[in-house]
Amino acid sequence: MAFDQNSEVDYDDKEVSDGTEMTFLEHLEELRWHIIRSVAAILVFMIAAWFTMDFMFNKIILGPSRPDFWTYRQMCRIGDLTGITSMCVDKLNFSLMSREVSGQFMMALTYSAIIGLLFAFPYVFWEVWRFIKPGLKITEKKAARGSVFYVTSLFFMGVLFGYYVVAPFAINFLVNFQIDPSIENQFDIQSYISVLATLTLACGVTFQLPMAILVLTKIGIVTPAFLREYRKHSIVVILIVAAIITPSPDMISQILVAIPLYILYEISILVSQRIYKQKLAEAAAEGF
Repeated sequence: MAFDQNSEVDYDDKEVSDGTEMTFLEHLEELRWHIIRSVAAILVFMIAAWFTMDFMFNKIILGPSRPDFWTYRQMCRIGDLTGITSMCVDKLNFSLMSREVSGQFMMALTYSAIIGLLFAFPYVFWEVWRFIKPGLKITEKKAARGSVFYVTSLFFMGVLFGYYVVAPFAINFLVNFQIDPSIENQFDIQSYISVLATLTLACGVTFQLPMAILVLTKIGIVTPAFLREYRKHSIVVILIVAAIITPSPDMISQILVAIPLYILYEISILVSQRIYKQKLAEAAAEGF
């Protein structure tokens, strides 16, 4: 079956306008093209990352491994204001190396793949949305309006939070933790990238909490009353998570991580309240 550029429009019109449904093979064909375009977008950004490796790798990837990183400078300023001199990062006690013959080449591929996935995320999610949208009811489409924008915005906010807050705190603690001064920290570059990518992308996923609450509220699992009732419990959980993410002993680092997480929880309550009111209004309208 040849690909027609208008197939997306025909697909929407076919299921929404005239009420007919596509066959299983037609669905597979549509899915195949969505996947192809998503993979193509990832490859484009991977290639761009490969050819900008000098800047991206030295300035972005290796940034948190250097004492002059933006976050460490701000920590120093906060330490000067609060009198907590331990917050100032003067040295990161480790060195990076490649222990395998193909280590640096594989590291470059890994870095390019991560950057490709990161920057292609909005387009990939948009393709996913285009595929599932025709199967939704009109009310569901209205309720999900703007979801691509909100999911993408929250994802990149989480990535920036992970890169500038969580990852530097975690790296600073881990590389300066020593059982004995005679043990030198010499880390493989793949291990460093793995830690940085895991923490950063995990925060991108964590920041989807409001969207997750939206879905859970729509299907009736969560209510705004439930979220308010367990607000105090959530604060304890958030502080525990912040302590795990920032294992350094000073409270300021933990508070800096906990505040955005708590704000996300409050936003989730507002989102849940809005969706819950919409559900009540729809139920009341159906009752008449």
